[in-house]
Amino acid sequence: MKESKGEVLLHPVRMKIVQTLISGRKLTVQQMSEKLSDVPQASLYRHLKKLLEAELIMIVEENQVRGTVEKVYALPEISGQAASEEFLNLSKEEHISYFTKFMAIVLADFESYVSQESVDFLKDGAGYRQAVFYATDEEFQSFIRTMGQEMMKLIQNEPAPGRVKRTMSTVITAEHPEKE
Repeated sequence: MKESKGEVLLHPVRMKIVQTLISGRKLTVQQMSEKLSDVPQASLYRHLKKLLEAELIMIVEENQVRGTVEKVYALPEISGQAASEEFLNLSKEEHISYFTKFMAIVLADFESYVSQESVDFLKDGAGYRQAVFYATDEEFQSFIRTMGQEMMKLIQNEPAPGRVKRTMSTVITAEHPEKE
């Protein structure tokens, strides 16, 4: 049975690969390998192949380098509507399955963080929080737009001295009042 795009994407290494390509970045395997130093190159190639087959990434250039072809990868330009429609058409069971895989990735990231030799929750801004708030649809959409704009600024940052790699995972739910 063929894996859905969601199933292909919900793998820790493939998620990391896609994250390296966010914001229109175009990278070679060598450049990705530098950003994902914990991923063996053979694994990187295997996961790139799966992402290509699922059309979650694409080859945007091929350059001749010392007798071999160097491929440059990027995220495909897809309409937000196509991605949204696929997401909206998932069954309840598929949503639960994808969410469970997502939470396993979040748990693995957190376990990796706390397993480091030196962690400082306050300095790192690390932890886990839940905030409950009330907002109209318009207030909430404004909040999401602002958060998205600020996140895109940070995603553009390249690694540099003084910059710490941080991961933020979000889960948003809503409790709708019972209709009478």
